[in-house]
Amino acid sequence: MTALATAAFPTIAVLVGILINNQRLNDFARTVDVRFAQIDIRFADTNRHIDDVRDLLRGEMFRMEQVIDARLKHLEERFQS
Repeated sequence: MTALATAAFPTIAVLVGILINNQRLNDFARTVDVRFAQIDIRFADTNRHIDDVRDLLRGEMFRMEQVIDARLKHLEERFQS
């Protein structure tokens, strides 16, 4: 009986330690997943902002192109007359 108790207690202690460490690792994995999800949201917001600025700049460049074309057309008409 003593030999069984001597072998059983360390085995149970190791098993409890393994289960506790497993739970801590699962908690850590959940924390990492949450942080990566937050980072993904930040990257998505940054990408959206970059897309908005790109669209704005394209619109401005198109408007500038139209103004320059109109001025060149005016100058061409003026010097051809």
